[in-house]
Amino acid sequence: MEIQNGITDEVLFSPDLLEEIDFEAECNATFNPKISPSCPGESLLMRPLRISDYDKGHTQVLSQLTKLGDVTREAYEAQFHHMKSCPSTYYIAVIEDITSNLVIASATLLVEKKFIHTCCTRGRIEDVVVDKTYRGRQLGKLLVETMTLLGKHLGVYKMTLECKDDRMKFYESFGYMKDHLNNFMTIRYKD
Repeated sequence: MEIQNGITDEVLFSPDLLEEIDFEAECNATFNPKISPSCPGESLLMRPLRISDYDKGHTQVLSQLTKLGDVTREAYEAQFHHMKSCPSTYYIAVIEDITSNLVIASATLLVEKKFIHTCCTRGRIEDVVVDKTYRGRQLGKLLVETMTLLGKHLGVYKMTLECKDDRMKFYESFGYMKDHLNNFMTIRYKD
């Protein structure tokens, strides 16, 4: 929990985890101008998702990524509580513009617990999105690098992500590569 303006606000995961990443030493990406999780840009703050982010436009920024549907406050809060009830599993980081009090970017790291590889964990990056008015400021790059390093910090044995063909070069710049041993397949029940 965090206290904002005298009001208790639940966070999805401890903000300390973002601070524990040695971004300077471990970062593989280059940023010009230089930005980091602790300093993502003027008037910007990277932090864990808060339950109050429904009011700060989190769903609006997600709707720029894919079809969102009708996500009510009640549904959002129920999903938040469900995610929080699965400790060490869901890590959603957002970037907030503190001048407008709006969430302008978001990314998810999902940590899946496995029996294979001596009961290890696998990381998966999902739902990386930056509001269209903030694109071109390296924020997506910052989120991907931060989530990648967070997964490494949490001890995952591998990180994966799914992307469209036109985004492959972007993700290759972080060290991700197409796995020639596996194919990604899907069945969709809903769009």
